[in-house]
Parts: sequence; C-alpha cells; structure tokens
Amino acid sequence: MAAGTALVLALAACGGNKSTGGGGGGGSATTPDYNAGVGKVFSPSDAKGGTLRMANSGDWDSLDPADNYYGYEWDFIRLYGRALVMFAAAPGEAGLKLVPDLAESLGKPSADAKTWTYKLRPGIKFEDGTPVTSKDVKYDVERSLDKNTFVNGPTYFGDFLDTQGYTSPYKDPTPDKLGLKAIETPDDQTIVFHLKKPFGGFDYFAQLPATIPVPRAKDTGIKYKEHVVSTGPYMFQSNQLGKKFTLVRNPNWDPATDPNRKALPDRIEVSLNVNAEDVDNRLLSGDLDVDVVGTGLQPATQGRVLGNPTLKKNADSASITRLWYTSINPDVAPLDNIHCRKAVEYATDHQGYQSAYGGPAGGDIATNMLPPLIPGNEKFDLYNFNSKPNGDVDMAKQELQQCGQPNGFSTNMSYRAERPKEKATAESLQQALAKVGIKLTLKPFPQGDYFALYAGKPDYAKKNGLGLMANGWGADWPDGFGFISQITDSRTIRASGGNYNLSIKLPEVDKLLDDALLETDTAKREKFWPQVDHKVMENALVLPGVWAKVLLYRPPTLTNVYVSDGLGGFYDYISLGVKK
Repeated sequence: MAAGTALVLALAACGGNKSTGGGGGGGSATTPDYNAGVGKVFSPSDAKGGTLRMANSGDWDSLDPADNYYGYEWDFIRLYGRALVMFAAAPGEAGLKLVPDLAESLGKPSADAKTWTYKLRPGIKFEDGTPVTSKDVKYDVERSLDKNTFVNGPTYFGDFLDTQGYTSPYKDPTPDKLGLKAIETPDDQTIVFHLKKPFGGFDYFAQLPATIPVPRAKDTGIKYKEHVVSTGPYMFQSNQLGKKFTLVRNPNWDPATDPNRKALPDRIEVSLNVNAEDVDNRLLSGDLDVDVVGTGLQPATQGRVLGNPTLKKNADSASITRLWYTSINPDVAPLDNIHCRKAVEYATDHQGYQSAYGGPAGGDIATNMLPPLIPGNEKFDLYNFNSKPNGDVDMAKQELQQCGQPNGFSTNMSYRAERPKEKATAESLQQALAKVGIKLTLKPFPQGDYFALYAGKPDYAKKNGLGLMANGWGADWPDGFGFISQITDSRTIRASGGNYNLSIKLPEVDKLLDDALLETDTAKREKFWPQVDHKVMENALVLPGVWAKVLLYRPPTLTNVYVSDGLGGFYDYISLGVKK
C-alpha cells in the first residue's frame, strides 16, 4: 500500500462516502433529559418551517469563508456555504467521519499523497442560479492565501500547497488564465491540488471554509463579508454588520445535490453583541433558541441549571477537544526570561482558573496542552498544578529570584471583552500573581478583532506590553496535528496579524511537526504530539487553564438537536429545527 494511502486510511475521522444525515449516530431521544443531545439526536424531526433565533455575545471575525477561524463560525457557515468535504451530520462517533459535500467523494490521492483530486457533484448553483464550477472553489482557496486582506483563518493551504510564491489573486496579472499553478481545474467539475510535501490527511483541508466556492465576478475583497454569495440552503436577506443578520431560504439550493443538510427552519435570525448573561436568560425564558458561540452557559447560569431538575433536563454536557489557556509572550520583558515565565506558571491559582469556567462542570484543571480526547495525549505536570492547585508561592518566588525580579514585575493581560469567563480568568490571575509581586493590568479587546488586530498581531502585542493573553483553542479536527499545529508552529506567525500562535517560536517544535507528517504509522505519529507538548511546557510559553467541558442549553423550542463530535462540541447547526 502506498505511504500516502496508508496514512489516509490511518486517520480516524476519514472513511465512508455516505452521510448518515441528522438522524445517524447513537439513536434518538424524545423525552427531555440531561445529556439527551449527547451521542444521540434529541427530538428528531423532519418538520420544516419557523424561525431559528440565535445570538452572539460578540461579533463574527468575518462571514467570508476565506477569513474566519472561530469554531462556531465553521459550524454556522455550512448553512450558507458548501465546502468540498464536511464532517458527517450525525451525533457521536458517526460525526467524526468525513463525507463529501460539494464533491462526489472524498479526495483521490496519488501514490505519494502529493496530488489530490476531487470531482464536484453536478447541478450545484449559487443563489443567483449561476452554476458552481471548480474554478470557483479554486478562487476561494487563492483568496485565503492573501493574509494581508484576509488576516484570519488557518494557514494550511499556504503551508502545504506548492504555491511557488503565489500570495493573492488580487496581485495576479492574469488570474483568469492560470492563477495558482498548484491548483488545476482541467474541467468545470474537476479540481486537482498539488502539494509540496506528502500529506495523507488532505481531506481535512478540503473541509475547511476556504474550499467554499466564491464567484470571481461577485468578489468585493474585504467587503465580500457584507454579502457572501450562497451555495447552501440559506442566503443572506440582510446583514447589518455588528448588529444582526438574517438568513432565508436559497431558492437555487437543490436538496437532490445535498444529502447532508435537512434545512428545516424557514428563517434564521442572528443578533450580535448581546450581553452574555442576557443570552443565558433569554435561552432559559424561551426567547432565544441558540447561543451561537457554543462555549456554554456562564458560571452563574450553570449553577442555576444544574441545581434545578426541570432546567437540567434541557442541558447537555460533554468533554471536548478544547483547551482554555493563557499565552505567555516572550517578546515582552521580563517574560523574555524563562524563569519569569515559570514564576507565572507556579503562582497561578488553578482552581480559580477552573472556577472562571464554572468549576468542574466547565472542565478539568489542565496541566499541559493536549486535551485528553486527542489520540496520543499524555498527561504530565511540570509546575505542581495538581499538588498545589491554588498556586506554589515558594517556587514562584524562587523563579523570580532567578530571573532577577525578586520583588515581582508588572505586565498587561488581554482578554476578549464579550467573554465573562475570560474576564473572570484575568481577574483570578491578577489576584493570584499579586501574591508574589506580579502586577497585572487587565486589557479587554473586542472578540471580532482580538486575533486580527490585538493579541494576534505581534507588533501590537509587544508595543502594548501584552505579556499574558487569554486564549482558547479547539481542534480543527480531532487529531494531534489538527489540534496543536496552528498554535505551536512558529511558521504560522504573520506580522500582519490574525495569528493564533501567540507565543511559541521554537525551532525544535517546528522540526517535530515536520517529522510527524513523514510518519505513516498512526501509533508512531501520535508519539510526536506529547513531545511538542513537553517542549512548550518546558519553555513555559503557555499557561494551561482548563481542558474544556461545555454545558449547553437546548430550549424546548428546538428539534433535531445533538452535539457534534466532529465540530468540536457544538450543536450541529445544519440539522436544527424549531417548533412553530
């Protein structure tokens, strides 16, 4: 068996070319009960109609498929956009499978896994009735490479495609004739990707929003987010940036070309910048159907729900492949000294960090980066998180002595203003670090631009002394590479901003990541991920907080509800319905 083919077969989430739809996985439940939407479909339904009401405590970084990276955005975007591949619309382990979406099948690799070919399903159209072609898919991938125009989003295509210096379709003098040579479109239904190095998991790239087709004639660059042209069952009726937007049915979506989406509601309304506690209250009162951000109820609401048997029956809790953590910035003195960084690790009140996320209901105290659900993870504890859960003051003071700051030091900590859990995290760290003389000044920034303009922009973070930066990461797919690569590989860091690796620049980590991709044996490859984890923790560049659990609330108004394992613990938005 060819090495690339062996690797693609070894990746757990690959396999199968047939979607199970919204009713697959672990069965269904019709009686409200705690965790009735975990591993099974609660209130299964095919009834169409009604309005699905959603709210976001902040704002999208972008609705443009070339320019977003929040997990909830990748879940939601499938309502109006179709990528080549997607995770199956099913609960439980069935939701971990990749299935074709725009494409007729999963990718066909060459023997060396450096060339991947997809054929588009016939009959797919944009909202205006124009046929979708392979050139439209290629064009969005090209757009996603332009990290000056579209600062958000992963860097996988730029890292793996044989781009030969190509950076943007907006700088290409003959885009209609050739464009990016690494992607060929020999006919309107075929698209071929050429990689500069083998990668057997390319189907994971094919499920990224960057393969959602964009018509060149309708592209308005940075303004395209104001009206993305739909290929999914819904299209934008209105979009008031920063306030709200509404989706309605797309008359040119043909369900015969789409075995994955039920498209139950007639209308989807999304309110933006709604206070997080108000979101919770509206969910409990029945005035709202979904908290679209999907990070779970706020700590105070968690207590109300878990303490009330009637409310608890409408809640779902699941461990997920997500880590809430704080990046420790070595570009900001004195955190350029490893002992000052270690002082932060030792001084942290880990129970306080956990409490910010609602205590045990919000997750377990993390001692290192890799979440327990990631295959190959190894749990270790270099800084006494378990034995000293409220902080090790003595060790912290010893480290301060060694870094030449015996009386402590001052630095700033950033967090996303619309996220009360991150604010509580920052306040907990402020109190804990003060015990050893480390003074934190807290700096809130807007969620939508947090990575594009502030914490994720190296020059801004350094100039403004952001020594600690509240952060969180869920796996792009449930695999060690899908979790750890974008937040540890120094080569993903761009001066233009939009970075998710905020603090890790270790050549030895970069080499480990490269070596891992050359290993086709699954068990051997998985041994690389703990090595990366150890290197990061030994250098004290990340302060792990909580291996996440999420407590979601499903109002009685919802039908066809389940937690998607493939999407990282969100409700699967393309399957939801509402009672009219």
